[in-house]
Amino acid sequence: MKTGIIIAMDKEFSRVKALLTSTEESIVNGRRYVTGLLGDNRIVLHQCGIGKVNAAIGATEMISAFGPDAIVSTGVAGGASTALSVCDVVVARQTCYHDAYCGSEVDYGQIIGLPARFEADTRLLECACSIDCGTPVHTGLTVTGDWFVDSREKMSQILDRFPEALAVDMESAAIAHACHQRGVAFISFRIISDIPLSDHKAQQYFDFWETMADRSFHVTKTFLENIQDK
Repeated sequence: MKTGIIIAMDKEFSRVKALLTSTEESIVNGRRYVTGLLGDNRIVLHQCGIGKVNAAIGATEMISAFGPDAIVSTGVAGGASTALSVCDVVVARQTCYHDAYCGSEVDYGQIIGLPARFEADTRLLECACSIDCGTPVHTGLTVTGDWFVDSREKMSQILDRFPEALAVDMESAAIAHACHQRGVAFISFRIISDIPLSDHKAQQYFDFWETMADRSFHVTKTFLENIQDK
């Protein structure tokens, strides 16, 4: 199985790249890709950059250049629920945009002509939910938008529209959107770096990268190994 992994930031990219063996780098259409192995699973890793447009372009280019069987959006996300803890994982059963509005004839966050929410691939969701490595794994809705949610006020605005949301990021729904249009299996698998409703000026987020990030990415390795084993 060939699995594509799309990541936004350098800090996330370096930690996932370190999980791979037999790595090779290539440049395709000006974009850098790392191919390698995780066990017997072939991985294509790409850092797309932050935000929805970068994410959608990255997913589309990866599909065209490498033809992955599935794409995983991974890295970190903000926790939308105070029931979560930093370093928990949220696996998106569904993703949607929290900052899109196309009129009253469709759901808030829905793009006309597309599903109201993008559904995770059933098999990948099962793999994610069966992980047992000591890290709590939660499944639910991840919402995406071009906001860095660094205040309680921003998080509250999102929850007014999406009270059931578990996580918020800047890429997953855009990658899901591209995968939906190209018929590629997709899942978002995100480590919680902060809980904006119980944080102040994103201090938890910065503390995560300083003290907890290295040991947190082991759960990503377990998930990717789990895909191959199923």
